[in-house]
Amino acid sequence: MVIAITGGSGFIGKELAKYYIQQGDRVRLLSRSPPSKSINAQHFLGDLTDQGIDLSDFVKDVDILYHCAGEINNKNLMQEVHVKGTQRLIDAAQGKIARWVQLSSVGAYGACRDGVITENSKEQPFGVYEQTKTESDNIVKNSGIQYVILRPSNVFGLAMSNQSLFQLIKIVKKNLFFYIGRPGAFVNYVHVNDVVKSLILCGINNNALGNTFIISQTIKIEQMIGSFRYGTKFTRDPFRLPEWLVRNFLNFLNFLNISLPLTISRVDAITGHCRYDTTKLINILGFEFDSSLGEKFTNFSLSSPHEG
Repeated sequence: MVIAITGGSGFIGKELAKYYIQQGDRVRLLSRSPPSKSINAQHFLGDLTDQGIDLSDFVKDVDILYHCAGEINNKNLMQEVHVKGTQRLIDAAQGKIARWVQLSSVGAYGACRDGVITENSKEQPFGVYEQTKTESDNIVKNSGIQYVILRPSNVFGLAMSNQSLFQLIKIVKKNLFFYIGRPGAFVNYVHVNDVVKSLILCGINNNALGNTFIISQTIKIEQMIGSFRYGTKFTRDPFRLPEWLVRNFLNFLNFLNISLPLTISRVDAITGHCRYDTTKLINILGFEFDSSLGEKFTNFSLSSPHEG
């Protein structure tokens, strides 16, 4: 097969490319930066924000196009990359590819503090990244190209650029972590290997066509921290503070223009009771997680760099 991957040098795209290369498929990578020399693929150096970009050779006779390119840092570029860039790629791909697999985000469903999110939940993206990614999905849905959309929650792995989990592990090890609010809050994550596995199923299984899938695993915050404590060999049980007290304190610091690593958004992230449901992916495509999220977090913390 001929496999084309945008964002080919990125966190997820790179791992996806490795799989298809190992299978002996012809792999094309489109990225803004040169790929690793160890990746045996045809590389196309290009930026989807470039109005004059020529994508004809990249999309010619492609069996599966994986659109993994995205901008996560610069809000000023998100509209250009996610919306206009997707449209440029759609225009080039018309009649030239067999299937489009879109890597999206559960952020399309908005900020969730409680309840269960499924693919039937209302789309109400709240930030620039989430809004533009959702608009990109809708462009794909209306393109006439056979498509599949995959929406993961927080993707993690040792090669990720986001440092939040690494920082959390260091905080646990330094005896600085504390729980906020009542016990039993949920966090939602998915390992990069599971995202790649599900992307492959979306690419090769005809039952996936025309569908949107969520992929995520859920764990209680106490279990998550317990996995990190085990992985870092740290045994002290963190204390707990009332949620109202922490929020009022942070709001007071914000009023004084004093910033801390702990922010209101991070408090939201570790005090919610929302869960993202992967049942549709499991039932339709036969997807299986190879281990629990707790086991993945333990292995992750064992492999992560630690500071004393």
